[in-house]
Amino acid sequence: MTKVTPKNLTLYKLAFQHTLLNQDQKFSNERLEFLGDAVLSLIVGEYLFKHYPFEEEGFLTKIRSRIVNRESMGILAKKIGVDLLIKYDEGTLKDHVRFLHGNALEALIGAIYLDRGYLVCYKFVIKTLLNLYIDLNQIINNDNNYKSQIVEWGNSNHKKISFQITEVKIQDGYKEFTAQVVKDDKIIGIGQGRNRKHAEQQAAFNALETVKSIPNEGTSVQN
Repeated sequence: MTKVTPKNLTLYKLAFQHTLLNQDQKFSNERLEFLGDAVLSLIVGEYLFKHYPFEEEGFLTKIRSRIVNRESMGILAKKIGVDLLIKYDEGTLKDHVRFLHGNALEALIGAIYLDRGYLVCYKFVIKTLLNLYIDLNQIINNDNNYKSQIVEWGNSNHKKISFQITEVKIQDGYKEFTAQVVKDDKIIGIGQGRNRKHAEQQAAFNALETVKSIPNEGTSVQN
């Protein structure tokens, strides 16, 4: 595990300050999250480029997407204790909690990049996050196309599955899409994302969790 010795503690405190706890964007982690997201994609992209020298662009893009998506970031954040550093009003943030921890981890990466530079940030991401907590072989062999999975489940169980974009909001300069999965006129999954594809994938993931919990319906879901 790579230890990062902070030089500017203010940056790290800011990384764990959610915007809804302080409406002044100068004192929230959104800008650091934006930067951290870009730096994380670059670092993981560089690592995969070097680690798989004979793979094509499509493979590298798919694996990077599986590593840096919101769900993966949320899981990683909890594994390294980021969730313990964020204070928030659960009632106020009930619609944001799903992504709160992953967003804070991205903000932390942004803080490390600004404070200690690319090399230290690269070592933190690769040695502390990727090497310790991510199984690349499992990611490569896993099918994380949740949309395809729920459609296949519908076909296997003779259920009509459809996707709908129900809302598009502009928040702090970027769009946030809300999608839902409908089974025979019943909503079984809702998801949000910064583009249509991500929102639908999140909704499909939640729909799969729903059908798994229904007796006699989850048996055909592929893991």
